[in-house]
Amino acid sequence: MNTFFKLFFEGGWEFMLLVTLSLTGVFFSAWKAPNWVREFGLLGLAFGVFGTLIGVYTACADLEQAGEISMGVLAGGIRVISISGLYGIIVYIISLIIRIIQRPRI
Repeated sequence: MNTFFKLFFEGGWEFMLLVTLSLTGVFFSAWKAPNWVREFGLLGLAFGVFGTLIGVYTACADLEQAGEISMGVLAGGIRVISISGLYGIIVYIISLIIRIIQRPRI
């Protein structure tokens, strides 16, 4: 559980919180409003991608000011940038799995 919180705060708590709220919406809508599962999953994916793009923009601005940096620092930055996007993809996959399970059988 400690690793989850570490990744949560490394990935930018603002967008990670929005993706987590979308995940909560996926589970709540699976229980109360099944037609909304896909929308909450897409919302989580959108928040994750938006968080990644904001991270890339910020990193590029910092790289421009810093000048030359080592490849290790660059790789670490790319790893951190991708956390919110990966979390958004996981939320979307969960919403797809729930929709498949809820789909009526023919």
